Amino acid sequence: MATKRYQMPDPTVAVTDEIIKGQIEPGSRVIDLGCGDGRLLKLLSDEHKCSVQGIEVSQNRILSTISRGVPVVQGDLDDGLPDVPDGSFDFAVLSMTLQQVRRPQYVLTEMLRVAHKALVVLPNFGHWRVRAQVVRYGRVPVTDSLPYEWYNTPNLHFMSLYDFRDLAARLNFRIIRELPIINGRAVDRAWAANLRAHSALYVLERGDS
Repeated sequence: MATKRYQMPDPTVAVTDEIIKGQIEPGSRVIDLGCGDGRLLKLLSDEHKCSVQGIEVSQNRILSTISRGVPVVQGDLDDGLPDVPDGSFDFAVLSMTLQQVRRPQYVLTEMLRVAHKALVVLPNFGHWRVRAQVVRYGRVPVTDSLPYEWYNTPNLHFMSLYDFRDLAARLNFRIIRELPIINGRAVDRAWAANLRAHSALYVLERGDS
């Protein structure tokens, strides 16, 4: 099952990439953890002239990333980033991956060790469609942002926006920005975001920075 990890199918992937790109200054140093086929890093390199690096566990996706001309190394995020020095990057990206790793707290801590800011995109288990499916059918929900049946899902953890805010506070991370993604758009300061957003992007930095 290792080949299914770190790259979750996302029907709004192009939208998500654009939202992430909008948070990254041109010329930045960016590491993408679970970079998949390297499409985001290619976009950042071509359009933002960023210096990029990918980390990916799947051999097939590594080959796809290399074919795009994007530098990538194989690694399991749960093992950390032992070969990456502190503060090597301006931004570390983790898109639709946090719910799949075994050690989410450790992965987040490693992100803000190697980069000054972390960009985390996660599916929202508090979305109203998720709640409605649980209440109406009494089954594990299947939605656009949580597309797997319970028996073949790579997801190990389920969280809402509230849960992630609590975790960030526990780890002493400062949430610089929360962007709920609603109907394919990032909505700043959205009302009832935990109910309406199918996913969200967080910009984080260390609380002591």
